Amino acid sequence: MTSSCLLSATRNTAAATASYLPKHHYNYLNKDNRDCLLFKLQLPPLKSGSHSILRLRTSRFNYPLASLSSFADAGGQEHEEVIANHQQIKADDEEAAKMDELSGMAKAFHISSRTAVAISVCIACAALIFPLFMQSLGQGMPLKTKVLSYMTLLCGFYMAWNIGANDVANAMGTSVGSGALTIRQAVVTAAVLEFSGALLMGTHVTSTMQKGILVANVFQGKDTLLFAGLLSSLAAAGTWLQVASYYGWPVSTTHCIVGSMVGFGLVYGGANAVFWSSLAKVASSWIFSPVLGAAMSFLVYKCIRRFVYSAENPGQAAAASAPIAVFMGVTAISFAAFPLSKTLPLAIVQALACGAVGAVIVYRVINIQLGHLLAKSNSSMTTQHKDDHHPDHQEQKNIGLLSDIAGPKGTQLEIVYGVFGYMQVLSACFMSFAHGGNDVSNAIGPLAAALSLLQGGASAGAAIHIPTDVLAWGGFGIVAGLTMWGYRVISTIGKKITELTPTRGFAAEFAAASVVLFASKLGLPISATHTLVGAVMGVGFARGLNSVRAETVKEIVTSWAVTIPVGGMLAVLYTAILTKGLSFVL
Repeated sequence: MTSSCLLSATRNTAAATASYLPKHHYNYLNKDNRDCLLFKLQLPPLKSGSHSILRLRTSRFNYPLASLSSFADAGGQEHEEVIANHQQIKADDEEAAKMDELSGMAKAFHISSRTAVAISVCIACAALIFPLFMQSLGQGMPLKTKVLSYMTLLCGFYMAWNIGANDVANAMGTSVGSGALTIRQAVVTAAVLEFSGALLMGTHVTSTMQKGILVANVFQGKDTLLFAGLLSSLAAAGTWLQVASYYGWPVSTTHCIVGSMVGFGLVYGGANAVFWSSLAKVASSWIFSPVLGAAMSFLVYKCIRRFVYSAENPGQAAAASAPIAVFMGVTAISFAAFPLSKTLPLAIVQALACGAVGAVIVYRVINIQLGHLLAKSNSSMTTQHKDDHHPDHQEQKNIGLLSDIAGPKGTQLEIVYGVFGYMQVLSACFMSFAHGGNDVSNAIGPLAAALSLLQGGASAGAAIHIPTDVLAWGGFGIVAGLTMWGYRVISTIGKKITELTPTRGFAAEFAAASVVLFASKLGLPISATHTLVGAVMGVGFARGLNSVRAETVKEIVTSWAVTIPVGGMLAVLYTAILTKGLSFVL
């Protein structure tokens, strides 16, 4: 009797308590067809003459099914067990409280708070000490110049730190959200690729940050003012990026630094100091980027569902399509973004060779890692195969691109997710490397220009030399920001806009990379951040309007709209403070 009542109470208590559980205690199994809420129930062994306590391991709520008086007649052994049970519950509660007190970095990487603090202290010490040994500090120059160079390098590091904290989510957010990579794996992978991209490719785009935004002639003979403006722009952009990263808003770092430099130019140089065409392109990208990203990802995801999910053998269809997609993607990227030769025929041949190598590698990896599942699915399909006149085959012929198609199950679903998981990791690596090479310019461009003005006396508009140690410094800043705060925006893109799986994540990433690549070649104004956010929303729209969290989207769009004005106002404020300080030094 006691046992049956207790089991009934267990079911009722679990249902009643579920609504009070904190969100971070939920475990979800994200599938294309369902979400399952899991929580563990532990029932102590029942003994005659005593009642036990129902304990939800994932909750802090201890729900006794009997009053303390019910234990009055229990023997000494039972009484000791009850006390031990209460002590264990108290210990679990204390452990849960300690976990809640951990820093976000510790939770993200599943490390202790002491380890997280130690990592942060090491990064901070390195940021303060490394500039003292850099050639760009101005070795052999007066102490005053060295001090100002040191401040300039710290401002550049601060901007690069915030680029890593906010913008690296463009490459890794969807991979983490879909489960293809853990946060720790994503950070380690991105750290290596971002630093490599910044060091090897950063020189190609840094000069744009000086020549494409401000009219150099307006500041001719005003080197001190321009130096203060460049330094203030770095600090202003970094400040707004830090605020956005704290709240998990994915904003464009390019827009942020552009807004800061435009604000400085307008106030201290007048309307003629700004290239308004550049600002118009930035503003128009607010519309083009998310719309194109959403449309492309919607189409890619629908194609996956139509040609992979609806196939007779979805796992085999996914395994066959992966090398083809990789061949096309690697060939296009090699030809458009990284031309290996100035001769067109030779560049085409080299790009095709790179695509073929990538396809072969992916084919081998899929067969090695998923070969046993593919063999199992093929044998299962052979035994269950029926003639082509089966009604299911007739229905498949009439499926349209926009039709609602149920996803595969069991082994087939495992194969599909495995294939697209590998493809998503590969695309994330490409995006991370390209991001390091391109967006490091947002920090290094103004930094190199400021150092040139301070140390070499170069006039505004002169050619800028980018030292190797400055590129490495920017790469280190990106890696540091990614390590300490990158998990915040990664969580927004990967988990808070819509539920992602490997197929949805790949669709968003592939669409964003394609749009950015081709728009850049055509000269269209595109923001990588806005494009990826739009692509993630497009995948959500492909599943239905209710699949996109409107509240998160509103917060992101609002942060986009205020990025340029806030950056501009902060730059003006910082310039006013810095020019007064420099007047006592220079």
